[in-house]
Amino acid sequence: MNLPTPNSTDTILFVTGRLAEPGLREVIAGIAEKLGFSFEITVPGIQVAALLHVNLLLKRLIVPPQISRVILPGWCHGELSELEQHFGKPFELGPRDLYDLPEYFGLSKRRAADLSRYSVEILAEINHATRMPLADIVSQAKALIGSGANMIDVGGVPGESSPRMAEIVTILRSEGLRVSIDSFDRQEVEQAVTAGAELILSCNHSNVDWVTTLGVEVVAIPDVPHDLVSLDRLIARLREEATPFRVDPIIEPIGMGFTASLQRYLRVREKHPDVPMMMGIGNITELTEVDSAGVNMILAAVCEELGIQSVLTTQVANWCRSSVAEFDAARRLMHHAVAARTIPKNLGSAVVMLRDARLKPKSAESLQRLAAALTDPNFRIFAEGGELHLMNRHGHWHGPDVFRIFEQATSGDSDSGIYGKGHVPQPDGAIDRSHAFYLGYELARAEIALHLGKQYTQDEPMHWGLLGPTRASSTAALHGNNHEEMP
Repeated sequence: MNLPTPNSTDTILFVTGRLAEPGLREVIAGIAEKLGFSFEITVPGIQVAALLHVNLLLKRLIVPPQISRVILPGWCHGELSELEQHFGKPFELGPRDLYDLPEYFGLSKRRAADLSRYSVEILAEINHATRMPLADIVSQAKALIGSGANMIDVGGVPGESSPRMAEIVTILRSEGLRVSIDSFDRQEVEQAVTAGAELILSCNHSNVDWVTTLGVEVVAIPDVPHDLVSLDRLIARLREEATPFRVDPIIEPIGMGFTASLQRYLRVREKHPDVPMMMGIGNITELTEVDSAGVNMILAAVCEELGIQSVLTTQVANWCRSSVAEFDAARRLMHHAVAARTIPKNLGSAVVMLRDARLKPKSAESLQRLAAALTDPNFRIFAEGGELHLMNRHGHWHGPDVFRIFEQATSGDSDSGIYGKGHVPQPDGAIDRSHAFYLGYELARAEIALHLGKQYTQDEPMHWGLLGPTRASSTAALHGNNHEEMP
């Protein structure tokens, strides 16, 4: 738990390593000015903050009497209670990265949001399921449910009438999954309903005579997308026959009437304010060649504001391969935003995958100070200010070309002022294989981060929203690449 917000009577002692001290002082000065507290910084005779340990601090740390609390870098090891007993002051671990301190003190902090609730149900379709092995269907269905789907939609093949629909629905129901059937073929639909399907996609005047006899909910659609008169007639008939239904005015792909179809959803909602509605969002995500996360966010917003209670989606095209998880995150964010009447910002970054929600930039001056202070041969890597930076005690090389930087750092070439202040080469300009692999891996990650606008921290995972992190180097300890930029 973080310490209480400091006030004007507090003097906080920050402990760090020698290399991080200038950067820490720069960051803390701004925080202290905003919050009105006093601070001091101490370096207990150690170069790298990541190497701090309670046992070392018990021997070297001096805490002046005016100090009200002490904040250690998040890398510090050992039991803080030993320090509290020894010094009689409260101690706490701060963040590992000093550039996270503003958020640690409540500045630029994300708003608390309950994202456990949502109002839009996800139907995830398995396309051409009747041509797939049962084991593959079950595996795909479980993966879709794990990504956030509420119901599995079993898709047939248009123009085919498969005798396998019953066994497919039966095995999915045996796994405890809710199932809908996506077919206009009477034989397939009847098999599915008998086996436990609870929803039929879809119903119009071409099949209403027999679909309404099956006793399950149907998705009512217009006879042709723009014909809302036919949809009104169908709604009236389904009500007369007491057939449960939800309405889908059919969203059309971009270039094929997309905006007009959105207007139809609005008109249907205005005319039938209490009718459950569905939207087949796969018509947009699958048929628009763009990363689908932002598309799903906008579609979730439309559904939330119009009271559309369910969506049908797929994730076949590679650019929308995580659409179910994306919409699951989006529907929660949008539900909170609309219910709380707030903009969907600073609530959660699950759907920010390509870039990062916020960066923690380091100034050119702080990088120069760090490079000048280095006394060991271990390489430090940064992606800042539109350039890659590689530095150790031999030099500081920076620029946009990772190959040129590597060449200079390992060969002693320093003929370009763009790339820093030169290099004192290792014997024969050599670098061992493990270091070369490590540098190549980390420089490639840094270049990706620079290109996309993501946060890069050496030896730390890169985060990709709901897709999760990618690994950092597992050779950091071997090469002694410590986190000098941490407080």
